[in-house]
Amino acid sequence: MNEASLSVALSVNGEPMEVAAGTSVAGLLELVGLAAKKVAVERNLEIVPRSAYAQTLLCARDAIEIVHFVGGG
Repeated sequence: MNEASLSVALSVNGEPMEVAAGTSVAGLLELVGLAAKKVAVERNLEIVPRSAYAQTLLCARDAIEIVHFVGGG
């Protein structure tokens, strides 16, 4: 089995999800169609700095929470 066919099971906002092995937080946001500038991401109860989204790889059983910023006024 090659690495490209491996997947990682995790939880995103309480819902089960599978992503390709090696997916970063930035890649996850792209998969779900969210702009990094408009969200905050928590991984296993720790805030992920926006500057680290591309370098933070997701692991099996990670619990990810994505909070959307909504503008208004």
